[in-house]
Amino acid sequence: MLDKKLKRLQHIFEEIGSVLVAYSGGIDSTLVLKVAHDVLGPRAIGVTARSPTLPTLELNLARRVAAEIGARHLVIETDQLKIADFVRNDAQRCYHCKSDLFEVLAPLKEALQIGAIADGTNVDDLSDERPGLRAARERDVRSPLLEAGLSKEETRVLARELGLSNWDKPAAACLSSRIPRGTPITLAKLSRVEQAEAFLLKQGFRQVRVRDDRGAARVEVGQDELPRLFERPMQDQVTRALTDLGFATVTLAQGGYRRGGANGRA
Repeated sequence: MLDKKLKRLQHIFEEIGSVLVAYSGGIDSTLVLKVAHDVLGPRAIGVTARSPTLPTLELNLARRVAAEIGARHLVIETDQLKIADFVRNDAQRCYHCKSDLFEVLAPLKEALQIGAIADGTNVDDLSDERPGLRAARERDVRSPLLEAGLSKEETRVLARELGLSNWDKPAAACLSSRIPRGTPITLAKLSRVEQAEAFLLKQGFRQVRVRDDRGAARVEVGQDELPRLFERPMQDQVTRALTDLGFATVTLAQGGYRRGGANGRA
């Protein structure tokens, strides 16, 4: 079954001929870039948008994995904080973000004489609330994983089989997803969340979210990492570090990581 889907994915890129991949370094867009590069070589280009919502650690990972693949990789500058509809942080936040990204990529595609823009949407994404999908459809962005019928789990399996180093990377999301819907997004909030999560990752946690609810931090880690988080020395260390970053209070979530824990889907 997966062999057939991989062949279908390869055929999609053969049909496209050349592609700009909206590449975040996550497993979905990484698989798209990998297979596109295998089929198209230098006519497949990964593009990562450096912005206040992208953690520096994620950007560095994207660069490293693109280099491992051998794919051409461009980093462009975007700033969603200049978009009033995005800053407002309503239910359409992701739509405004993706719209801005694809509008930036469109002239780049033309300048490089590339056939299409592609993203990492997979079959499972259709069952979720993802306004960004509408932005992609409105701008004729291709979703090769979706077109090939690949689920999230199948994407991981293929990524492992193809030797991608990030095949088991926990799902990530832009930093704005840590801010509760309806609360305006600011650079200060994003920076504080990024620093808090970087601290936790440095302690060895893999699945990490620090939700910022009006200055109160809610720390979530993977279910299998909860015992370590609740060891007294670690509790004290995390609380002290996040308080030093300016959070008024720090709560360690006993239930662990919850997708959508800030009214988003991250």
